[in-house]
Amino acid sequence: MVNVICRKKGAMVSAIVLAAGESKRLGKPKLLMPLGNSTILEQTIDNLLSSKVSEVVVVVGYRSEEMTRIIADRPVKIAVNPIYKRGMSTSIITGLNLVNNKADAIMIMLADQPFIGSRIINKLIREFIDNNKGIVFPTYQSNQGHPVIFATKYKAELLKLEGDVGAREIIKKHANDILEIAVNSESVYVDIDTVSDYYRALKSLSK
Repeated sequence: MVNVICRKKGAMVSAIVLAAGESKRLGKPKLLMPLGNSTILEQTIDNLLSSKVSEVVVVVGYRSEEMTRIIADRPVKIAVNPIYKRGMSTSIITGLNLVNNKADAIMIMLADQPFIGSRIINKLIREFIDNNKGIVFPTYQSNQGHPVIFATKYKAELLKLEGDVGAREIIKKHANDILEIAVNSESVYVDIDTVSDYYRALKSLSK
């Protein structure tokens, strides 16, 4: 797998994959569940590695040894978050600490959205490069989705996040610096939280 580097206009986009959670709603480590010929986690990472992101940082916590083992052969940085139970913000901060200092932007990706393909990821990167907005995210039928790109001018604010709310407060605070990109795919809005979500995902693969 070759990691393609985005160099248009000098832009460097680093992706942080949030993969540290306990999957409490599903009752088992969902990221290790099979999906096609791999797992949910592997598919999400491979989508990023097939895109124009410059680097991929994977943040693990719950079952970190297993997670690390299955992705060890991929060209990614792995960050272990020992305090993942304190919320998503701790994983974002853990990932930021491994992001290349030369990055122009940080893309935050949820690990349980394996159907967000490289085409959508590249579209978001292209729109970030071609526009002067500092926060870019996809929408599906007017619903805000993932991943979200933040210009590195927001890194200091991201490092101050607390709890399990992710970066929503930063997005709300800087509404005038947002670029919403409408896409024709529910993949940006739907994640795998329950058993029924998982079997729905498997069914979609068989179509």
